[in-house]
Formats: sequence, structure tokens, C-alpha cells
Amino acid sequence: MEFGVGYFPTHDGIGPGALARQVEERGQDALFFPEHTHIPASRETPYGDGSRELPSKYWHCYDLFVALTAAATATSRLRIGSGVCLVVERDPIITANEVASVDHLSGGRFEFGVGAGWNREEMANHGTDPRTRMALLGERVQAMQAIWTQEEASYSGEFVNFDRIWSWPKPVGNPWPPVLVGGGGPTVLDRVLAWGDGWLPQWFDQDLFTRIAELEARADRPIQVQVMSVPAQPKALEQLANAGVRRAFYWLPSGPWDVVEPRLEKWEKAIAELTGR
Repeated sequence: MEFGVGYFPTHDGIGPGALARQVEERGQDALFFPEHTHIPASRETPYGDGSRELPSKYWHCYDLFVALTAAATATSRLRIGSGVCLVVERDPIITANEVASVDHLSGGRFEFGVGAGWNREEMANHGTDPRTRMALLGERVQAMQAIWTQEEASYSGEFVNFDRIWSWPKPVGNPWPPVLVGGGGPTVLDRVLAWGDGWLPQWFDQDLFTRIAELEARADRPIQVQVMSVPAQPKALEQLANAGVRRAFYWLPSGPWDVVEPRLEKWEKAIAELTGR
């Protein structure tokens, strides 16, 4: 099993390039960044179970692909990815080019975690109807897959339509960077099996291990599982390893290096206790 960290790359914390260099040098396998273009000040959609305030890092992030480019150019081995890219808030033709560009510039080190998001006002500000966001997500991802693999790409759907377009570069990943479907809802495994290369759930998602086994039983091709929000506990890592999980991610706090480093050391200690290294 591999190990990685997630980080909200805020403008008032350690920069994405500097952090990427540090985590690569310290032996982590991957670094994923989340995405929020903005947070509506109305705050109508509750955060989590509604018991606490939304942390300010959600509306202080650098643009996802700018941050990923900084991380890519600062490293040579580290896998970089989105955890997750809010595809329902993005134009698929532009996003396809951004994904391919980062993958190309990084030498094929990009992994594309995608999701539909949870903040209904945020997606509505981008013109997305929250009621149809899952269908929109699927069409936009499949449209991007067409762009990445066809010399003259076309796509016809309910929400996405274009005919015979040229778009380069193509991704280095064959046939594209791994598409990791985020979410823990009742139909997420259907989306993984329909057009994903892997599942990207959270540690706290309900029935996680039962659903990992279900995914393996239903799949007719290799499907990887990577888990976000894993606690820095050897027992948790052991459970994931025994379930065949490809990679475990721990969230680092946003802030300067002296805030980030102690939490990274905590994660490293848990890994060392599991692996004996």
C-alpha cells in the first residue's frame, strides 16, 4: 500500500511547490489538492453534519491546476492529483486540456480525482442544477475521455455536446490519467464501474470496507481504491492494507511549515509503526 497526503493550498500557508518538495523528499508517494472556486457567503448548505463552522481554508485556496503545476515542477517522482476536482463547476473542454497539460508537464504523474461537490449554492453559481449534478458529472468526464483519446473528438449527451474538435496535448497516462470517482453516496459504485478507474472514498464513509468488497465483486476489470481522511493510526492503516487499498491519504493542516511539519511527522510515525521502517 502507498501513502499520501492531502492539503488545501492556501495563499497564507506553505506554497504548493514547497510542500510538494518536502513531502517527496520525506518519502510520501502522492500529494492531492482539493478544489473550491469560492464559497457563497449565504452559507445555506451545511458543512458536514452542521455541527461546526466551515474552515476558512475552503475559500482561501489557490486555483487547483495552478497549484498542481507548481507541485509538478517542484518534484520529479511524486504523484500529484485532485482530491477532488469539481467537474460540475467546470467546462469539460477547458478542463480536459488542463488535465492533459499537467499530466504532460509532469511526465505522466497526474491522477484525476473527480466529484460533484456538496455545496449547492456554489455549484448553482456556476449554472449547475444540483438535482442533475450526478448525470452532468458523468457526461463531462466521459466527454473529456473522448477528447483525450480521439484525434477528432465528438460527444453527444443531454448536457454536453460538441462535434469534431482538435485538442492537444494528449495525456501521457494510457489511455488517460486515472479517473478516481469521489463520494460515498448510494450510487457512487455505479459511477465507478461505468466510467471510473478507481474509487476515492473518505475513511468515515459508511460501510467503507463492505463497499470495497462489493466493488471488487462487481468489477470486471481492475479497479483501484484510494482512501482520503485516514487517521494517523497504524491500526487504521492495517485495516486498509488488508482490504487491498492502493493508497491511504492523511489531511495536513493548511498553514506555514511549522504548523504542517508536526502533523506530517505524526503520519510518518504511523506509517513506520505499520511497515517497520
